[in-house]
Amino acid sequence: MPTSKDVAQAAGVAQSTVSYVLSGKRPISEKTRKKVEAAIDQLTYQPNAGARALASRKTRVIGLVIPFIPELEMGSIMEFVSVIANSARQYDHDILLVTDDEGAAGLRRVVGQQICDGLILMQVEDEDERLPVARSLNVPVVLIGIPRDPSGLVCIDADFEMAGEHCVRDLAAAGHSVISVLDWQPAVMDRHVNYVDRFLHGTDVAAKTLGVTVLHLPGGIDHATISESVDKALASTTGKPAFIAPDRTIQDILRRILSSRGLTPGIDVSVIGSASPTLAELQPIPLSTIDLRPGEVSRRAVKIMCQLLEADSQGPHESLELVPTVITHRSSTLRPARGA
Repeated sequence: MPTSKDVAQAAGVAQSTVSYVLSGKRPISEKTRKKVEAAIDQLTYQPNAGARALASRKTRVIGLVIPFIPELEMGSIMEFVSVIANSARQYDHDILLVTDDEGAAGLRRVVGQQICDGLILMQVEDEDERLPVARSLNVPVVLIGIPRDPSGLVCIDADFEMAGEHCVRDLAAAGHSVISVLDWQPAVMDRHVNYVDRFLHGTDVAAKTLGVTVLHLPGGIDHATISESVDKALASTTGKPAFIAPDRTIQDILRRILSSRGLTPGIDVSVIGSASPTLAELQPIPLSTIDLRPGEVSRRAVKIMCQLLEADSQGPHESLELVPTVITHRSSTLRPARGA
C-alpha cells in the first residue's frame, strides 16, 4: 500500500506538505496542491483513517440517531438513511447508526467516548427528552424535525405546513368542498412528532382561507378503522369526496376500501398520498402525491453538519430551514375546474 511518504516523493515535496494538503490546516499554493493530488491519483493513495483521526482528533464519523419502532413505516426512514450515508461519503465522512432505545444517555455515550464528531437526530418529538442533552453537547447536532422550542438547535425539515396547505388548495381547485384527512397511524400520533401538527395546521389554515371543510379522521393500519373513517367522510360529503392520506401505510387499504364502495380515484373521488415517484406510478391508478422531499432534506442535513464540522466551532448553534414541498398530479385526482 502506498504511504504519504511515497506521495511526497512522487510529487517532489515534503511529507508534511502532503499532510497539509489532505488536512487543509495550512495554505498551500495551487501549483503544489495539484502536484500532490496528481501523485495521490497516480498511486491510488488512501489516507489511513485511524492515523488521520489521531492526528486531527476527528473520527470523520457522524452519528445518525434513528428510531427503530415496529409500527413505523421503515421504508420511508430508510430513504433518509440511504441518502444521508451517500451524502456523508461525498464529504469523506462515514455514518454510525445509533438506535433510539438509549434515549438521551445514548447521545452522551457516543459523544463522551469520542465515537463520532457530530450527531443527526431523526423523528424529533414536540417535547423530546434528548433536546436538553443536544443543547449541552460540545459537538454539532442537527435535527431532522422541529421541536416545539427550537431555540439553541439546528433544525431542518420539509415544510409540512406548506404541504398541508397545498393539498387542500389543489383539491378545492378541483371542486371539492369537503376534504377528508386520514391521520397517521397511532404509533406516530402518540409520539407527538411535530411534522404531524404542522401538516394538519396547514390543512386547517387553507380550509379557513378557501371556505371549504376539512375532516380529520383516524388512520392506521387497521382495515376496520379506515373503513369506518371512509364511511364517515362519504356521509359528510355532498358532491365528489376527496381524501388526503399522508401516511404511506394506509394507502393500499384506502384504495381497496374505495373500490369496494364503487369509487374510482380520478373519476368518482380524489386521493392525494405520499409515495416515491416510482411507487406512485406503479399503483393500479397512478397516485397523485405530495413530495415531502426526503432526499433533499437528508442532503441538506449532511451539508449543514459538515459545514459546522469544517468550521470547527463548538455549540450551541441555532438555525431553522424548511424545504419546500411539491405536489405531483397523476390519475388519482380530479382535474381542477377551468379558471381555478
